[in-house]
Amino acid sequence: MADHDPGKNRGRDAQPPLEQIREALEALRLPLVRERLDELLADPWDNLSRVEWLWELLEAQVSRRLEARIERRLCDSRLPVRKTLSSFDFGFQKGLDRDHIMELASLRFLDRGFNILLAGMSGTGKSHIAMALGLQACAANRRVRYTTSAEMLMALNASLASEALEETLKQYTRPELLIVDEVGLEQVERPGASRAGLMQKVLLPRYNHERSTIVTSNIPWESWGDYLGDHLGAAALLDRLIHRSHVIVIDGPSYRDHAHQRDVTAGRQRGADASAVA
Repeated sequence: MADHDPGKNRGRDAQPPLEQIREALEALRLPLVRERLDELLADPWDNLSRVEWLWELLEAQVSRRLEARIERRLCDSRLPVRKTLSSFDFGFQKGLDRDHIMELASLRFLDRGFNILLAGMSGTGKSHIAMALGLQACAANRRVRYTTSAEMLMALNASLASEALEETLKQYTRPELLIVDEVGLEQVERPGASRAGLMQKVLLPRYNHERSTIVTSNIPWESWGDYLGDHLGAAALLDRLIHRSHVIVIDGPSYRDHAHQRDVTAGRQRGADASAVA
């Protein structure tokens, strides 16, 4: 009869189970778990259950992984600035419904495939809100892509020349949330393909697959035809954008103008104070 020695399969250099666990954690690239294991073994269990003890062991490593994943989402999003809603001055934009904006921050609009259209004059906080919602989505481990309208159209036009349009489109059509900022702020050159046609190649697939898009626009909806160079195409595009969307028009003062005037006034006051001292 064969010899069934339990230790035979471990090899000649069999190690204690605890050391095997440490080596396994190294092999799995879980350094924080190994570090925490030694800390927990040095302390009594107190009143922790086995499940609670296991979570104590894993929590630091899990948190590190989540933080790294969120950071990757943020890098992939290409958000130029990490804006937050807590830093938005709702007191300055008194006509803006704060409760509505905070409801959007719950990201339920993403689950429903709704869009957000933010319109208003330059400096009213449209981009701030859009980027803050993008940051919130990244923190929730959602795939986000930020671009300005001009940047996106130029990238798509450039891809036409290199026959890479389909590949370039993926970076705008696949994310769970696409932010198209500053529609109408810059006039891009008008090469072969129409701007309306290129915009449709991005936004229509997103509409059909119920993927959310945030658009900020410095021009009225009726001016999109002039900006895109195609009134019928722009009308069809807006019809689909507005169909499932939250439309927010910020009819308020420019915060940048307000800040500029405040700085000018402060500078004059400093000058007057300096003259008085002299």
